[in-house]
Amino acid sequence: MAEHSKLPLNALRAFEAVAAHLSFTDAAKSLHVTTAAISSHIKSLEEFLETPLFVRHSRSVRLTPQGARLLPGVQRGLGELTRAVDQLRQDRSSGLLNISLLGSFLQKWLLPRLGDFYQKYPDVDLRFNASRELIDFMQTDFHAAVRYGGGRWENLHAEKMLDDWVFPVTSPALFASLGPITTLADLNKYQLLHSASEPWVDWLRRVGGDTTRVERGPVLDDSASVLAAAEQGHGLALARWSLVAGDLAAGRLVRPSEQSVRQHNSYYFVAPPHHFELPKVIRFRDWLRGVCSQFPPPEGERLEPEKE
Repeated sequence: MAEHSKLPLNALRAFEAVAAHLSFTDAAKSLHVTTAAISSHIKSLEEFLETPLFVRHSRSVRLTPQGARLLPGVQRGLGELTRAVDQLRQDRSSGLLNISLLGSFLQKWLLPRLGDFYQKYPDVDLRFNASRELIDFMQTDFHAAVRYGGGRWENLHAEKMLDDWVFPVTSPALFASLGPITTLADLNKYQLLHSASEPWVDWLRRVGGDTTRVERGPVLDDSASVLAAAEQGHGLALARWSLVAGDLAAGRLVRPSEQSVRQHNSYYFVAPPHHFELPKVIRFRDWLRGVCSQFPPPEGERLEPEKE
């Protein structure tokens, strides 16, 4: 057994209190115990060390040379212990909070809303890592992630935050030139922009369109690149409502068609089950859920939400 496990910590706390007050009674009050308990602790510590620590007088006490020699070490040790415990408690409720998430979601949806979180929780320092890969929580220091998917990730707890819809968008200039899409045949007027995350095949299949035409057109790496290309007038992009709502409101993009399709996937807050015990993780989870609940579905949504 380690030697530190034999140390009478309660007795050392009593010794430090008596040394600070030079009074058994005042030390007892500071520790919210009885004077008899203080006396018992000091006696047991003196027996443990085999040396007297105080000279008792009728109305006061003073340290012996041995007690005066012991006191600085006890004060340093108890101070370090208190700081370590306080730091651990603080790390659970405040300090650095590492979140992994998709770069497109961070840039297009989350960043404009983060000011509210910082205002409510100034003691939590958010650090984001933009990645499409689900990180390994056992090998990294990440606390949680926001992921887009079906809601099942092995050994992780996932809570749905936000549903999404997709629909075509383009630049105002291209829309003015080529006109609205009122029938699926009108798609032929536009060059389609492709990304792996929003495939045209799935959207056309669900609205009853011909999926053979969608092979033509440039393929871009991610959602943000596709939206940038659409904004610059390079064609028609299939966009998630969550990522394009700000661009539509600002007039950078327009919807040439009102037809939208609810996605099978959703945004989830994901973490190992024991991370949900951390107060700072709970704070961010609850805040995110709140702002997601205030985000409405797209205007003109015609489809009934799919049942869970």
